[in-house]
Amino acid sequence: MPPTTAHQNAEPLTPEPQAPEPQTPVPDDKDWTWTLQRVCPECRYDAMTVERSAVPALVRDAVSRFPDALRRPGAAKRPTPATWSPLEYACHVRDVCVVFAERVDLMREQDEPRFANWDQDATALQERYWEQDPAVVSAELDQASDLAATAFARVRDDDWERRGVRSNGSEFTIDSLARYFLHDLYHHVADLEQR
Repeated sequence: MPPTTAHQNAEPLTPEPQAPEPQTPVPDDKDWTWTLQRVCPECRYDAMTVERSAVPALVRDAVSRFPDALRRPGAAKRPTPATWSPLEYACHVRDVCVVFAERVDLMREQDEPRFANWDQDATALQERYWEQDPAVVSAELDQASDLAATAFARVRDDDWERRGVRSNGSEFTIDSLARYFLHDLYHHVADLEQR
């Protein structure tokens, strides 16, 4: 019989608990550009009523709804395994603001740029949205919304019709991109309010 060592008789070490990787939500592969022509039945956003001059304020208004949700207990808890938590929605909105600010700047500076593909579901997994700190995300969200609002505020009157092309071939003007972007923000505000 082999000699007994101290570590063999010791209590087994319990590994440090790690946040489980949540089930990935069903990928959103819908083409949401239809929201530029009609009211979204889920969030009631109406792109046709948006005034260009109001875009920066509307960006800030939509994002201002997230800090309260991030301060609530359970902000990182999913209501169902395949539905994002308020924390994950906030991370997504933060990243959307950065992506759209970059796209607006590209459209102002280049003729008909083609946007790099951005996979929101892959980003959520790579960045492990569910593990991020709600207080940090809240501060980052404030900075990102300011970046996006400022990008739209810099658009001159004669630049609103400048065009860009998404990787799937969808063409946007800065005007239609602003309306499309605002739908994304307000749709996720509605997602928060349904919890």
